[in-house]
Amino acid sequence: MIDRTHDAGRRSFVASATGHADFPIQNLPLGIFSAAGGARRAGVAIGDMILDLAAALEAGLLSGVAAEAVAATGDGTLNGLFALGAAPRQALRAQVADLLAEGADAQAPLLHNSGNCTLHLPARIGDYTDFFAGIQHATNVGALFRPDNPLLPNYKHVPIGYHGRASSIVPSGTALRRPNGQRKPAAEAEPSFGPSRNLDYELELGIWIGPGNALGEPIPIGQAAGHIAGYGLLNDWSARDIQGWEYQPLGPFLAKNFGSTLSPWVITPEAMAPFRVAQPARPEGDPKPMDYLWDEADQAGGALGLELEVWLTVPGAEPFRLSQGDAQGLYWTPAQMVAHHACGGCNLQPGDLFGTGTISTATGYGSLLEITQGGRKPLALPSGATRRFLEDGDTITLRARARREGFAGIGFGDCTGTILAMT
Repeated sequence: MIDRTHDAGRRSFVASATGHADFPIQNLPLGIFSAAGGARRAGVAIGDMILDLAAALEAGLLSGVAAEAVAATGDGTLNGLFALGAAPRQALRAQVADLLAEGADAQAPLLHNSGNCTLHLPARIGDYTDFFAGIQHATNVGALFRPDNPLLPNYKHVPIGYHGRASSIVPSGTALRRPNGQRKPAAEAEPSFGPSRNLDYELELGIWIGPGNALGEPIPIGQAAGHIAGYGLLNDWSARDIQGWEYQPLGPFLAKNFGSTLSPWVITPEAMAPFRVAQPARPEGDPKPMDYLWDEADQAGGALGLELEVWLTVPGAEPFRLSQGDAQGLYWTPAQMVAHHACGGCNLQPGDLFGTGTISTATGYGSLLEITQGGRKPLALPSGATRRFLEDGDTITLRARARREGFAGIGFGDCTGTILAMT
């Protein structure tokens, strides 16, 4: 999948793209934007600008299946483009790379300054599933509540997940209100109702589904990667105190459905091609995945080589980096999640979204629950403030970057959300 669009020597006529931390010409992520007073349109991020794909189509600058891909976004979403699969997406990438190349500045009128645009959710999300694939996070959290048995017996056999709420997923930059719910700390005899007192973030990757499958027809593991349209950053906010009281026996409910924050740009599988890495080898004694979850090619290159960061900004202070880790904390590959989700015949659809589950590593935790050991050891910030969990006015920013020698590094763009008080 590595081709001329990945050439580290390629340059764009868009000056801000050269050396851009997230969106050089080698990335070309897809998204939905609107200019002031305008309708939602498909676009490609390039440096600090956005290429208007609909305008490029109208100008006759796209042809063949690439033109069909953009025409499929006429409803202001990427669902139709996702449904077409890899070939049209790859053709679009190749043609857009040429439109934005150094010397092609005649296309400048097709660009919008991203600072003057509104970014929307890339697709209409039909269903949202959150996995629990970050083994270090699962172990850390399990140890808080079950010190002698952190991981339950099924964890290393089956990709654990639950069905979440799609309607409350919002794009980066959207503020969310602290949720109400029932809470019952161990020190209180009876439950009470009110705003969450232990609100937390969760560092996850989002996985966008492309072509779906018919009801009753599983997706073989060897074909599962072809059903992935791209990736993003996901903050699946969690009200820990509400969840601790409500989750037995059926799992998260109000603790999760008040909101999740998603980065607005879809980083395509093609952009990630140079940054695919082998899935970390399982420790000796761990069970080998069952046949329906095992594919040699997926094990050899189905994981994502990503550096991950979490930043906290409290009112009146400079941003503070809470953690720095990588995506190697995932025990299951994206393809394994797809194959498992569909193994019973569940019909995935274009625009469905998966969350990987919280990603923690030995060098970086993906939640305050882990950083503060359940709130028992408050975090001291350089400003002099402390945090057990998030307070009103706090802002969390997630970042992801991919680097490899010989290739231009790319990023996912910020995934940012601020917590407001419940009114």
